[in-house]
Amino acid sequence: MNTRLAKFAIGQVVRHRVYPFRGVIFDVDPIFANTEEYWLSIPEHIRPRKDQPFYHLLAENEESSYVAYVSEQNLVADDTGEPVGHPQTQLIFDSFREGQYHLRPRISH
Repeated sequence: MNTRLAKFAIGQVVRHRVYPFRGVIFDVDPIFANTEEYWLSIPEHIRPRKDQPFYHLLAENEESSYVAYVSEQNLVADDTGEPVGHPQTQLIFDSFREGQYHLRPRISH
């Protein structure tokens, strides 16, 4: 499989192209890196290609907050400029400025 550079960045707010949810990206896989069972559970008529970046999102819709795993082809940039209301954003990001989340500094020894 050929891989390509990710279109979206960690900390960027995006929304799903088809389903009514949005979220902030906290990790990126260069190609599909979930289980075959997960991939096959996606309805065939909307099942994405595996040879593209897949994004881990702290996602939200009108009813709840959750973690989503979404293909690049199914995401678009969110242009609202509003932060995501997911309660775990504060664990990963330390601020939200100009429509972008900024990662907390890593502590290591």
